[in-house]
Amino acid sequence: MILDFTGKTVAVSGVASGFGRAIASLFADTGATVFGCDIRHDVPGVHADRVDLADRKAAAAWIQSVEMRAGGTIDVLVCNAGGVAGQAPKPLEEVEDDDFDRIVEINLGSVFALCRAAAPAMKRKGRGAIVTVTSGAALQPSLTGIQAYCAAKHAELGLTRQLAHELGPYGIRVNSVAPGFVRTEATERQWASYDAQAQDRIIKSVALQRLATPEEIAKAVLFFASDLASFVNGQVLSVDGGK
Repeated sequence: MILDFTGKTVAVSGVASGFGRAIASLFADTGATVFGCDIRHDVPGVHADRVDLADRKAAAAWIQSVEMRAGGTIDVLVCNAGGVAGQAPKPLEEVEDDDFDRIVEINLGSVFALCRAAAPAMKRKGRGAIVTVTSGAALQPSLTGIQAYCAAKHAELGLTRQLAHELGPYGIRVNSVAPGFVRTEATERQWASYDAQAQDRIIKSVALQRLATPEEIAKAVLFFASDLASFVNGQVLSVDGGK
């Protein structure tokens, strides 16, 4: 079966690189009209806006802007933006409040703000799909070693499950894709910090004996957004090659 999103409006956060770019491109390839946002906006083939999602008012305004330009409801919302905000791991007692809060806001606050803004129109339409991109760190300790990132991803998954129950009666499905470690622009610094033995251990910890590509994460997102997952709600799909 070929997935066809022709006529669908898709909004994707964090589209400038990595997962977000692959997700936006794959939706565009299947016929969707794709709107994206990032703190960067140079994304070929996507209506991309520069938005700092740590600003919840700006996040809500972006959703309203997408609805206005699309002339209707967002059919699929992909909450992909996240990351560690350029931070490196520190002992707990050395973590500053602002650093902790920044990571939580990027990974959890942005999802809350985007879903809150998109839900009313989806409710009125009586259908919609929301896909959050969490992480293996939503299910276990994080390879990053960054406390705020692991905590935020656990919380993001909790929010996903709660919204699935709250929005399900309105025909809105909410699910999550939890990638394993993938080399992208965002994780290259982390990967480079490991010596050759550590890199080899990470690869060998995967049953398929390799790391995923961003495109493989994007395919899982499209599955959740598609009618193939029409009765799938409140679930998390680990795309990690078999840990």
